[in-house]
Amino acid sequence: MNTPEKRFAALSLELPPAPKPLGVYKPFLQVDNFIYVSGHGTVQPDGSLLFGRVGDDMTKEEGKAAAQLVGLAILATLKANLGSLNKIGRVIKVLGMVGCVPDFKPHPYVINGCSELFAEVWGPDKGVGVRSAVGMGSLPGGIPVEIEAMFELA
Repeated sequence: MNTPEKRFAALSLELPPAPKPLGVYKPFLQVDNFIYVSGHGTVQPDGSLLFGRVGDDMTKEEGKAAAQLVGLAILATLKANLGSLNKIGRVIKVLGMVGCVPDFKPHPYVINGCSELFAEVWGPDKGVGVRSAVGMGSLPGGIPVEIEAMFELA
């Protein structure tokens, strides 16, 4: 059977370390059969953050790659807390925030970097949930993308 863990391994992507909270909040919370993941930023494989502003010093393609980094950080948090991506049954919701210039418009394109990753890991049905993609004048520390998500356990 093709599991989320096997599908992720086939992508040959590297998970960063699961990020630690930078404030008073829980990065991961289970309530009943649901997992809530707080806003995650652009954590790179070495644990450092990627900084920039889409439409200024980053292109929309670089923003999309940054959103994939955020998706990987979310996967790292899920694995750190659950032990396996196989324990997630489906993606429920993704809220993507793009740090960008005021006239930047393709926010959904940027957040697709995360959504496409989730679709690869959990499949085109269970890996795609409801979603919002919005632009922000700034994000914490100057990161280009922040994403929070909700999942249902398998």
